[in-house]
Amino acid sequence: MAHMKISRFKQFGLLALGALLGAALTLNYPAVAQREQASLPVDDLRAFTEIFGKIKSDYVEPVEDKKLLTEAINGMLSGLDPHSAYLDAEAFKELQVGTQGEFGGLGIEVGMEDGFVKVVAPIEDTPAHRAGIKSGDLIIKLDETPVKGMTLNDAVKRMRGKPGSDITLTIMRKGEAKPIVVTITRAVIKIRSVKSQLVEPGYGYVRITQFQEQTGPNLADALRSLQEQNKGELKGLVLDLRNNPGGLLNSAVAVAGTFLKPNELVVYTDGRSEDARMRLTNAREHYLRSGEKDYLVKLPEWVKNVPLVVLVNGGSASASEIVAGAVQDHRRAVVVGTQTFGKGSVQTILPLNNGSAIKLTTARYYTPKGRSIQAKGIVPDIVVEEATVTAAEAAPSLAVREADLTRHLANGQEESAKENKDNKDKVRKDGKTETPETREIISRNDYQFNQALILLKGLHFLQQR
Repeated sequence: MAHMKISRFKQFGLLALGALLGAALTLNYPAVAQREQASLPVDDLRAFTEIFGKIKSDYVEPVEDKKLLTEAINGMLSGLDPHSAYLDAEAFKELQVGTQGEFGGLGIEVGMEDGFVKVVAPIEDTPAHRAGIKSGDLIIKLDETPVKGMTLNDAVKRMRGKPGSDITLTIMRKGEAKPIVVTITRAVIKIRSVKSQLVEPGYGYVRITQFQEQTGPNLADALRSLQEQNKGELKGLVLDLRNNPGGLLNSAVAVAGTFLKPNELVVYTDGRSEDARMRLTNAREHYLRSGEKDYLVKLPEWVKNVPLVVLVNGGSASASEIVAGAVQDHRRAVVVGTQTFGKGSVQTILPLNNGSAIKLTTARYYTPKGRSIQAKGIVPDIVVEEATVTAAEAAPSLAVREADLTRHLANGQEESAKENKDNKDKVRKDGKTETPETREIISRNDYQFNQALILLKGLHFLQQR
């Protein structure tokens, strides 16, 4: 995450991301501060040393010290929750590169569940998306190698590779009696995070597929372009965050802030350390990098008042939930779709001296009205299911969200973190790989979008009365 220092964040660069082929997460990049070291449990350390020695002397084949210690660190972190992890130097570098919008691989946002790789969402216009990979798929084999027993980092490394090379995934999908085997060709994944279209005179559509470094400026450009195409201000706007696994938090603040009044609270975080407690408004210092020009300053006035519908589903995670929660709490938009993923915890990236890093859960984030999203998600103002779900897919038990993950962090506001199971959301099937100049980016058969457009017309009518 080069270029991520933001002065107002106590030197935090923030990320709310479903990492590249990684779990949906919210990340901090703090300056490394020296804190008081915790006292060490001597008896437990003696047991660790004894076990280490037994493995070195008695294991069936020799094991390098580095491997044993690395696996011990992996176990210590992965045992905490689904999102804390050890990142070796290569994984750390890949995580840094990913937020810049280009990386190699398949284009899947994943997490670990019961030793298998579980798909949070495929990224639109990637090999995985075109191959039909769906939210909730459980990857059980990579080529001929079982996933059970791998770490998430190991699985990610296997799924990455030279563009043009193939990998075969064996997938268990709820509702399917037999495993699904699909071969996918790796590619350099280039994500255009903001796409827009004037769907009919007066009504615009903007889809954000991931929150990247340029998402805020690109959104501002898209809104100006819509105004030019419409030859005037819009009557209504749909903001589509479906299957958006997250991204940079300052970009999410910028997106929410685009539509909110000046200095309104977007999100706050709360944790044990002082660094983990922040209140982020849409003030410029909370979304701009040092020296960056304010791209929201000269937006058309109608942007702050235009009727707005935000589309979400079970693949909307982390930064997407921050945006949806903010506009919902401030009554700036109507949130439509199905219950979101429920990724409401903050992971801090702590670089280590050897070039690696640890990713540690340090806080929960909250909507402006104090709602914890963790393990619950955002419940839409109007629930609209996909029109094409099957009976099996509509079963509430098949929804895959943060609360379904083993060792998930509790909500912090409720006795039970597992609640409100919603109908499973399907990944969009229109399969478009449009160029921005010539092709539509939204299917006219998209039931949720059509309902959003009808709602917008009603909101515009009421606004004119």
